Amino acid sequence: MARDCLTVVVAARNEAEALPALHPRLRAVLVQLEALDWRVIYVDDGSLDATWEVMQRLAEEDRRVGVLRLSRNFGKEAALTAGLDLVAPHSAVLILDADGQDPPELIPQFVAAWREGYDNVFGTRVERDGETWLKRFSAHGFYRVIGRLSKTPIPADTGDFRLLSPRVQQALKQLRERHRFMKGLFGWVGYGQRAIPYHREARIAGRSNFSAWKLWNFALEGITSFSTAPLRAATYLGLLVAALAFIYAVMIVVRALWHGDPVAGWPSMMTVVLFLGGTQLIALGMIGEYLGRLYDEAKQRPLYLIDQWNPASEGVSSGPTEATGASHAHGEAVAGRQDR
Repeated sequence: MARDCLTVVVAARNEAEALPALHPRLRAVLVQLEALDWRVIYVDDGSLDATWEVMQRLAEEDRRVGVLRLSRNFGKEAALTAGLDLVAPHSAVLILDADGQDPPELIPQFVAAWREGYDNVFGTRVERDGETWLKRFSAHGFYRVIGRLSKTPIPADTGDFRLLSPRVQQALKQLRERHRFMKGLFGWVGYGQRAIPYHREARIAGRSNFSAWKLWNFALEGITSFSTAPLRAATYLGLLVAALAFIYAVMIVVRALWHGDPVAGWPSMMTVVLFLGGTQLIALGMIGEYLGRLYDEAKQRPLYLIDQWNPASEGVSSGPTEATGASHAHGEAVAGRQDR
């Protein structure tokens, strides 16, 4: 009987403290799974600490580990894409955060659901430890907002912790947009899905790389990537302002005809001017957000560039060609390969 293949992709930036604690837990779970040929790919997304050295040490100690280093920090979404691009076509893939908040001990449940026939098995957070009330509240609100605005089904309280079947990960390789909101892309491809509720733990070490400002921009990225509702809202706001302006103009004409035409005061005029100007700037800002995304897509730059790729010794994944200037598969990166 043919063995199932599973590749775990872990994207990390400045996680030198967390990875040594995560890998033993991950390996202990994977070696217990029956009839499963597994590999792990660690992706270094331009770390400034010793993350790459830690990854190399893990690869030296475990031949099932492959390590990938990007040329600079391209962001988590691009780093995940880089890891997914290196997964073999016949292998399922499990995405895991490097901070240990998503427990690898749940992987057997994910694999069991996959073997039952589900293509997208994702973890849904029922509790979140180690986070402030503001972050929990904002995350709760974000998922509800984007769930209402987007036509693409995006499960609430669900991050990147999930297992994707081979046909789902092959479908994702066809989506090469530059502004990537992976949670939306996972939902866009469809196929059979199943949620597994779990308790999200606190970080095992280190600090989060996502500040409040980065989370805010990430939320804007998700909304503008999977919904045109902001543009429609700008249209409705313009119609509302135009209607109010028309009503106000009629009132001024009627008052002038009825009571004469006294000179209006500056406060009322400035209020109207500032209100209309602010409304126009809001609408222009929304248009600019979408126009900027079209600009980035038109440039067709690679999603990421690879500095080093050291595949697992008995890997199920295939990587870039030798460093001769050849392009990565799908034309997305140039690799400088360094085999162990």
